[in-house]
Amino acid sequence: MNRIAEIKVSYINRSKQTEKITCSSDAHQLFMTHWDMDIIDLQEEFKILLLNRANKVLGIHNLSKGGVSGTIADAKIIFSVALKCNASAIILAHNHPSGNLKPSEQDKRLTKNLFEAGKMLEMAVVDHLIITSNGYFSFAEDGLIQ
Repeated sequence: MNRIAEIKVSYINRSKQTEKITCSSDAHQLFMTHWDMDIIDLQEEFKILLLNRANKVLGIHNLSKGGVSGTIADAKIIFSVALKCNASAIILAHNHPSGNLKPSEQDKRLTKNLFEAGKMLEMAVVDHLIITSNGYFSFAEDGLIQ
């Protein structure tokens, strides 16, 4: 008889934090406490903020670290992490080492695709922030996420 691998899914929330995200500024401030300021202008990173139904923070996941001009944002991994944590919503963030806050066409396409995938899973993609050492850009505030 062939043995099939057992898949184990677990999530442990050891934090007593009940911080609530009410706007993009809240998300930006929280992301900045988890960003390495020594490399924010050097290396691109992608992070996910996981939220419950009340927009209370479940945690932050460091998705990827790339090079000077890009990093990987794999939808399968993004949503598998969110589903594993039983998140109801997510906020995406990545930095632009160039300091340019304007979203690229690739940034816009990625955000649109993740927003649509989230709708299928009944998981809201609330916002996508582009972060630099001098500020941030919010897709939601700019009307690029409906």
